[in-house]
Amino acid sequence: MLDQLKCKQSGTLLDVMQVINTNGKGIAFIVDDENKFCGVMTDGDIRRLLLDGKDLSAGIQDLPNSECTVAYSHESFQEMLDKTNESVSILPVLNDANELVDFFQYQNKVYVPVATPNLKGNEFKYLVDAYLSTWISSSGSYIRQFEDEFSTYCQCEYGVAVSNGTVAIHLALEALGVGKGDEVIVPDLTFAATINAVFHAGATPVIVDVDEDSWCIDPAEIEKAISPKTKAIIPVHIYGQVCDMDRIMSLSKKHNLYVIEDCAEAHGATFKGQKVGSFGHISTFSFFGNKVITTGEGGMCVTNDADLNDQMCVLRDHGMSKEKRYWHDRVGYNYRMTNLQAAIGVGQLERIDEILQFRREIEQAYKEICTDINFIQFEKDFENKNRITWLVSALVTNGKRDELIAKLKAESIDARPFFYPLGDMEPYKDYVFSNENSKKLSAMGINFPTGQALTDKLKKRIKSVFQEFA
Repeated sequence: MLDQLKCKQSGTLLDVMQVINTNGKGIAFIVDDENKFCGVMTDGDIRRLLLDGKDLSAGIQDLPNSECTVAYSHESFQEMLDKTNESVSILPVLNDANELVDFFQYQNKVYVPVATPNLKGNEFKYLVDAYLSTWISSSGSYIRQFEDEFSTYCQCEYGVAVSNGTVAIHLALEALGVGKGDEVIVPDLTFAATINAVFHAGATPVIVDVDEDSWCIDPAEIEKAISPKTKAIIPVHIYGQVCDMDRIMSLSKKHNLYVIEDCAEAHGATFKGQKVGSFGHISTFSFFGNKVITTGEGGMCVTNDADLNDQMCVLRDHGMSKEKRYWHDRVGYNYRMTNLQAAIGVGQLERIDEILQFRREIEQAYKEICTDINFIQFEKDFENKNRITWLVSALVTNGKRDELIAKLKAESIDARPFFYPLGDMEPYKDYVFSNENSKKLSAMGINFPTGQALTDKLKKRIKSVFQEFA
């Protein structure tokens, strides 16, 4: 870890930013070619220097704070601890020759967020490249690269990058011609973006129940809810779990219905070896900061239909003709992603398998903690469905879900409840067809953090909380 905190004195502000981005601690230790300590620079120092007019290419030889607090290798733990405070939590440790040999950091109770972006690859490099190119808005090479590479990852021909996951669903509905007088079937257990997009399109949502075991939309309930007005189904691969796409696509074919897969929480999941997102007429993804891969805000529509792709590209860009600039054949939207966002997305996508593995390992660590805890039931695995770990999702079966969340938060562990059933909320309650299972699951569901690996110390903290509720 020490090497990730070091930056050579001969470097630039850009080099320091790269070091800080990699180590995630907000600080860099500046050393000369002989590893002699020269000072520290923090992310706050970088911001102030840029605001003062310094360029990213500026050298840092005279910039580090050499008057910073340091510790020495011969000092005791208590002596080092006494040098820390609320504003100084990490110290460079030097030997008697002023060489950097270690660092000291003490945190009594580390805050564990429910999710944090994993930005330890080429994201920063590509972001700076896009910035320096001056193509920082909705044109630039990274947008097309991200669309091509992400759609390929999803086993689809086309990708249309957009500004967020909600507008991705709305764009899909618009491209499919879903609007006033049409009904769209959605699951009761999902984030409100799914149903809000239906309203934005002018269509009428029909809320149906989810399967008790998979938590995903129940195909049997879909079939019961189909009417002459039904035009589309939006199955949501909730919490990384995979919907029964065989039955859903069979219903689509039988009743001539469009399918828009909402894959916001399931990047990389598969059904019978085929990626989610590759089944529907159009499928949508979110790249919000808590998703598997992120662009800060952002989304994507993927499809195998060339005509739908062309329509979405036009609608995304104000409805402007691709052949005749500033000529608008239809009313469109400004749903474009920026080149800066896409640059981060390209870097994220390079590491998606690594990120998914990291999250799965965190889930496994929670399961090991709970080997003798019988009131927590983790998300199930099913034959032919390879779900992913978005958040570590489980059911608390002893009726104390909210108490458990409160206790974990008291320990600085940011656990979250499941989404509320759509049908319980005022804007949506008049559109419920069925929702018995979703109400029960919502009341028991909990999401544990996937933002950082579980250290032995953190495992003990979590287990002690669980055992209080056993």
